[in-house]
Amino acid sequence: MSKNSREAVFMIRALFEWAAIDALVAYVFYRSFIALLILAPLAVPYVRFRRSQWKRENRSILAVQFRESILAVSTALNAGYSVENAFIEAYHDMKEMYGEEAPITEEYHRIVLRLRDNEQIEYIIKDFGRRSGIEDINDFAAVFEAAKRIGGDLTKIIRRAATNISDKIDVKREIETSMSARKLELRVMEAVPFGILLYLQGGSSDFMSVLYHNPMGQALMTAALILYVTGVLIAEKIISFEV
Repeated sequence: MSKNSREAVFMIRALFEWAAIDALVAYVFYRSFIALLILAPLAVPYVRFRRSQWKRENRSILAVQFRESILAVSTALNAGYSVENAFIEAYHDMKEMYGEEAPITEEYHRIVLRLRDNEQIEYIIKDFGRRSGIEDINDFAAVFEAAKRIGGDLTKIIRRAATNISDKIDVKREIETSMSARKLELRVMEAVPFGILLYLQGGSSDFMSVLYHNPMGQALMTAALILYVTGVLIAEKIISFEV
């Protein structure tokens, strides 16, 4: 499955997620089918938000896999391969290590195809960095291009790049590990308001009924929903980081 196909599948799944969220919000906050229809267009920003999360996660995966790929390139260079053939060998290594559908395998497959069309390797890597949106790959592409032109020690440069990327990934993993408990707490806190409202509706339906089907109650529930969504967005912003 290609990257575009995986993205399409993810976006379809995000639409189903929003359908479930929409139904839950319409019932818990409004008990109204009309509210479900009114909230339906918010599927667009929700899918965009989930798509940005998906891209961020894929960039993180690609960064880790890129580190392994340039180590494979360095190993091939040490074995006596030319620069171009070293990337071709790295492609085979990535396919064995991660599978054909892995992000890095797809990128290296593109590199191999472009090499067969006699494109310059430094321009291919530069384009790879631009498309990836990953700072480490962009930096590597710039250094690689300069070294290729002036005849620098490519093996040394690649190993140094792999070390720098490894250090950065290790720092990011330490931060993610320390934040994992906070992320779990956040997910629980995001679900708590719905749990409380459902509990009150089940145990004190008469008490909650005044909040539904009248303008004042709907205004109060709308204000509560806006505050809840604002809090969720702020919390998501805080825990979403890129080193």
